[in-house]
Amino acid sequence: MAKATIAIDPVTRIEGHLKAQVVVENGKVVDAHLTGGMFRGFEQILKGRDPRDSTQIVQRICGVCPTSHAMASALAQEDAFNIKVTGNGRITRNLILGANYLQSHILHFYHLAALDFVAGPDTAPFVPRFAQPDLRLPPEANKVGVDQYLEALEVRRIAHEMVALFGGRMPHVQGIVPGGATEMPTKEALLEYAARFKKVRQFIVEKYLPITYIVGSVYKDLFEQGQGVHGCSCFGVFPMTDDGKTHLLKAGVFLNGRDVEFDPKKITEDLKYAWYDDATTGKGAAGAETSPDLDKKDAYSFVKAPRYDGEVIEVGPAARMWVANAPLSEVGVKMLKEKFGIEARTIRDLGWDKVFSIMGRHVARAEEALLIANAVEGWLKEVKPDGETFTPFEIPQSAEGYGCSEAPRGSLVHYIRVKDQKIDSYQIISATLWNCSPRDDKGRRGPLEEALIGVQVPDINNPVNVGRTIRAFDP
Repeated sequence: MAKATIAIDPVTRIEGHLKAQVVVENGKVVDAHLTGGMFRGFEQILKGRDPRDSTQIVQRICGVCPTSHAMASALAQEDAFNIKVTGNGRITRNLILGANYLQSHILHFYHLAALDFVAGPDTAPFVPRFAQPDLRLPPEANKVGVDQYLEALEVRRIAHEMVALFGGRMPHVQGIVPGGATEMPTKEALLEYAARFKKVRQFIVEKYLPITYIVGSVYKDLFEQGQGVHGCSCFGVFPMTDDGKTHLLKAGVFLNGRDVEFDPKKITEDLKYAWYDDATTGKGAAGAETSPDLDKKDAYSFVKAPRYDGEVIEVGPAARMWVANAPLSEVGVKMLKEKFGIEARTIRDLGWDKVFSIMGRHVARAEEALLIANAVEGWLKEVKPDGETFTPFEIPQSAEGYGCSEAPRGSLVHYIRVKDQKIDSYQIISATLWNCSPRDDKGRRGPLEEALIGVQVPDINNPVNVGRTIRAFDP
């Protein structure tokens, strides 16, 4: 079969602007380029401003995970200004971020990715779709998927209300600030949060997790596609201790078949194939600049190419669960045995190739949702009603700091440098930049570009699996 080039522009059911161009030969993808088509420029917007403004401004980067950007910004300032957050502030922020995670994971599966597997009625948003969409679910399971699609809309609304109870509103919360949180949780607010949380957790246990495994059992071939690179990371999220050194999902990197300690100073960004001036290519955040160059030869994306210790790594739920070697849920253990004949107790028991596959990424995300829900249950018991959540501080004349955290879709870095009590430099490596990066200075593909290699496209007019692969990463 002759080679054919397919361009999907825009890729739908994602947050943001993305183009995918793939070359198909003999029914498989043999090359791929991803183009981020939007320049945001928040680094320039922030320069010269009061550092405290950043927790609000950076949330406009993404309407899906603004809480994660607020958290990373607050962490960067706390690192720079040597602020110690109170225990109650830490837990309150975890409750805000945890509710957003649950909403985001439910959003991703049901309202962004599920339409790749569930045949809905011939009305929006289930149409338009490819002429041959490869929808295989048996009628009974398909009906469950459609019904849960609608129910998930209500569950997401409830999760948004949970965020707003302590965050002030959602999206773009006001409750996460350097120094902790603005809201001291009252007994009444905690009861309201807990009542809503009970419904969300029940939905995850009884519906989200089971349907993920049911879909996976029908699409077993998608556990064999989309493997990509062989490195992953988690920068640490949901601090469990007041010193910030222990996290629910720990900081760490998995490279060359072994676990290594995470060091933010080993993060660099390559610019050769991105529409930016090459002057700071290969530099870390402290030496980076964001200077667009629209006429640059060979460049094809506004996304930079982040690398860790020079290596290409994947980030996101699968990466976090792998780094933590997180235990699987009772639901997962049971369904893996019944529907797949697999005996597994932790995520690594499934093996690298199954976890880092099209369907494996969905399973990891669903399992992480319950892991976080269980942690929320614990934080509700640990938080002290009306306890202090904020630590006052002074902005020094000069300082610098890193804020490393995790958005629902991947690892996040904010770097701040302050001079004369104003922002002198601010650099952001958002979650999607890692996975959707273009080639780096050595010509190596980004994680998602690499994951597309080998993906089956038997009909070039219906490149269903290309979309499935991209959406599994939740860019």
